[in-house]
Amino acid sequence: MRNIWIIWRKELRSYFVSPIAYLLLTMFALIFGWMFWNMLAAFVVYGMESQMRGQPMPMNINEEVIRPLLSNIGVIGMFFVPMITMRLFAEEKRSGTIELLTTSPIRDMEVILGKWLAAVTLYFSMLFFTALNFLFLFKYGNPDWKPLLVCYLGLLLQAAALLALGTFISTLTKNQIIAAAATFGLCLMLWLLSWTSSYETSTWAQVLSYGSIVTHFESFARGVIDTKDAIFYLTLIFLGLFFTARSMESLRWRS
Repeated sequence: MRNIWIIWRKELRSYFVSPIAYLLLTMFALIFGWMFWNMLAAFVVYGMESQMRGQPMPMNINEEVIRPLLSNIGVIGMFFVPMITMRLFAEEKRSGTIELLTTSPIRDMEVILGKWLAAVTLYFSMLFFTALNFLFLFKYGNPDWKPLLVCYLGLLLQAAALLALGTFISTLTKNQIIAAAATFGLCLMLWLLSWTSSYETSTWAQVLSYGSIVTHFESFARGVIDTKDAIFYLTLIFLGLFFTARSMESLRWRS
């Protein structure tokens, strides 16, 4: 556990001594803030127009603002995952320090968990700054906080799964651009798998749709923790870290 903590701290420090973390935090916060204020403005205008027509409609800020906003930000987060994971092992291979890791007394899984947890921590920091926008809603409105927390839990599990897969891809090359492009392609494919169920009802289409990360976020977006969706994300995390360990093992044998 101590070795995992050391690797985690070292990797997290490497994010913040470079412009990477600050750039990601700033861009993610700006994109989320723009979407938040636009959706909130549309919600207010729509409510006022409904009252002026004399046909007030029951409007739920969780359903009209929070749920679509966090669903969209989950998709946008896929663009940031490759930028977080691309350097985890690719930079080690490029600089030649991967040999030090593979020949050190630290176990491969400790290195992997330390690096992956650092990536998850950075993404969690990005989500934390977006959550500050909702303080405005709680001050002037009355949103339900429980579905909001469940949505954030789903976003964190989804990101942790993609980060685990990105960590594996980073072990396959020493070129960070290639690692980022491959990770983005995989994330995009896991999103597009859900499209098949919109026009096809056969078994193969349902199987492909089940493999989509977006499909399993729907229950979290509704504020419901579905066990099968949580297990899906945890399975992706396990597979990503397992394949990373196997890739590290092959690197150790080469060393």
